[in-house]
Amino acid sequence: MRIMAIDYGDAHTGIAISDPTGFLAGFTTTIHAYRPEIVADQVLALAQEHGAQELVLGYPKNMDGTLGPRAEKAAAMAELLRSRTALPVILWDERRTTIDAHQILMAGGKNAKKRKKVVDAVAASLILEGYLTYKKSHPEG
Repeated sequence: MRIMAIDYGDAHTGIAISDPTGFLAGFTTTIHAYRPEIVADQVLALAQEHGAQELVLGYPKNMDGTLGPRAEKAAAMAELLRSRTALPVILWDERRTTIDAHQILMAGGKNAKKRKKVVDAVAASLILEGYLTYKKSHPEG
C-alpha cells in the first residue's frame, strides 16, 4: 500500500510517497501554493497519480505537546482533505522534522538557498519514515 506524507506549509508543502510495499520512502516533491484549496487539489492529484491509499499529514505540536497556530492550520487542512476524498487522513506528530531536515541537508553540503528548495520534501520524507516505522512495529493498527 502506498502512503503519502504531507509537510503542509504556508507557501511550500512537502510531499513524500512510499514505494508500493509501504515500507520505504520513494517519490518526493514540493507543492508551491499559498491557498489551502490549491494545495489540497494538488495533494489529491498526486495521490491519485501515484496510487496513494493513505495520507499522513504532519501535525506540528509545540515541544511541550500543546497545540499552536501551526497545528490548527494542519488540522484545518486535514478536514479539507477529508471533505474531498475517501482516503484516510492521519495527523502525525512532526515535532522537529523541519529542523532535522535542515540539519541533514546542511550535513550534505547544501547551502541555505539550495536547502530552501528541498527542505519541505525532506521533512515530508522524515514524517513518512516515522510513520512507516510506527506501522511496522504496530501492524495491528
